Amino acid sequence: MNQTLVQKLTRTKPVDTTVHSAATEHPPTGNGLHRSIGLFPLTMIGVGATIGTGIFFTMVEAVPKAGPSVILSFLIAAITAGLTALCYAELSFRIPASGSSYSFAYATVGEFAAFIMAACLLLEYGLAASATAIGWSDYLNNFLNNAFGWHIPEMLRSPMIVSTAHGIELRGGHVNLPPIMLVVLCGLLLIRGTKESATTNAIMVLIKLAILIFFIVIAFSGFDINNFHPFFSPDNGVHITGMAGVTAAAATVFFSFIGLDTVATAGEEVRNPKRNVPIGILSALAIVTVFYMLVAVAAMGAQPASKFAGQEAGLAVILQNVTGKTWPALVLAAGAVISVFSVTLVTIYGQTRILYAISKDGLISKSFQKVSAKTASPVQNTLIVCIVVGLVAGFVDATFLWDMVSMGTLTAFIVVSLAVPVMRKKENGKGVKGFRVPFGPYVVPGLSISACLYLMFGLSLTTYTIFIIWMSAAVITYFLYGMRNSKLNLVK
Repeated sequence: MNQTLVQKLTRTKPVDTTVHSAATEHPPTGNGLHRSIGLFPLTMIGVGATIGTGIFFTMVEAVPKAGPSVILSFLIAAITAGLTALCYAELSFRIPASGSSYSFAYATVGEFAAFIMAACLLLEYGLAASATAIGWSDYLNNFLNNAFGWHIPEMLRSPMIVSTAHGIELRGGHVNLPPIMLVVLCGLLLIRGTKESATTNAIMVLIKLAILIFFIVIAFSGFDINNFHPFFSPDNGVHITGMAGVTAAAATVFFSFIGLDTVATAGEEVRNPKRNVPIGILSALAIVTVFYMLVAVAAMGAQPASKFAGQEAGLAVILQNVTGKTWPALVLAAGAVISVFSVTLVTIYGQTRILYAISKDGLISKSFQKVSAKTASPVQNTLIVCIVVGLVAGFVDATFLWDMVSMGTLTAFIVVSLAVPVMRKKENGKGVKGFRVPFGPYVVPGLSISACLYLMFGLSLTTYTIFIIWMSAAVITYFLYGMRNSKLNLVK
């Protein structure tokens, strides 16, 4: 059937087809993903992708912007994520497929919007994995110093491309080697198989939660209410004060809620996805929010806001300062090394599953959908992702990455919220049973979109510039390859 340009841009993947393609417990051909993830490991995937990034690293980026009111920044980010989580829960019930926001968009708002969404997700996951791997390097160095009195040489733990007060600086001969090593380890584990990766992640997440409880207890022993005065940052040197600082910090930390999307990316590998994916998303959000708020309050109470800027392995340093001993910092640094491994693991996992879903629809090369018959994992896909993530982590300063991840996450959340009323309209009043967003199809999605746009205003001009360049490249790719090779070209 000849389709007009508008028809090609707005064509949707039928919902029934999407659900059916993800319904096989064990694909008979051996070329598909297997359903091997239960509710508990699925929830731990969400927690693993979320707790760690926002609390172990971004306090250093967020507190200088907001001061003690960074607590409000985490709360605003959590409320925004909660509104979107409800939308994710409804859509994941109806579209239990790999690809999360991309699959939701393809079934509702059309192919072109879905491809743009995919580009946002690739940016989000790829840079998140690189950024967390870079932060892992700081805690590894802190652990080695406290345990053995040895530092990783500066040239082997600092990137070549660095952001300074005078602009971008190139440092020849420098490479951040630990993040590259971490990405290699994650890649090897993912290639072995999804079930093994999910089990390993669940163990690491439980260790992470125990370590954070350990931090909270000790940090509260050094709590000083005077550290919360003044509550709003009066002048942090970058001309962001009051609620403007809170908004800017909220936009920075928001990327850490990427875990919600990661749960949805596993839709094609989850047992009983219509039940487990919505529950997994909401359960992960609840656990994450409680821990974020407790750790943020404990950290701010134990250390003045002025000390956070530029502080490496911040939480470990706080414990060392509170107790005057190195062993608490050693324990926390060791826990961070383990827990951030899980964050990097699940974000790389999410990246590969999105590429898998796009490839299955014909919008990118078929090489991304090839699955090993032995391990049921997309080996070639995983290798490509790990090479790109490893190079970025090894040679680029993390300062460039945090806000870009937030931009991709916020854009994805907006499209997911838009998809809810569209999906309801497609039902034509059939009233499909299952989880539904409360108060109708417009109130919660509308609030979610408004909250996401509010946070976007806190992002820098540089972030918008890079985002526009990335989106332009995505549009060109779609028109040169995706639109012509789409499997929907074969639909009569």
